[in-house]
Amino acid sequence: MLLQLMSVVGALMVLAAYGLNQGGVWRELHAGYLTLNIVGSLMLGVVAIADQRAGFILLEFAWAGLGLVGVARVIRSRRQP
Repeated sequence: MLLQLMSVVGALMVLAAYGLNQGGVWRELHAGYLTLNIVGSLMLGVVAIADQRAGFILLEFAWAGLGLVGVARVIRSRRQP
């Protein structure tokens, strides 16, 4: 039951981030967009590990990694004068 809840919440987080981006509310480097993507994909990655789904493990942790690249871009841009 907990894994089902995690998978639904994680999916809703990723979908909400995408929807808000497509709706013009958030841009790709907005903190909320990055947070929803990273946390949602990590939650889905944990579910994929529990279910032993190799393809989904790769997908979700790659998605989280790409989100972290966005965080690094934001940090780097704030450090430049």
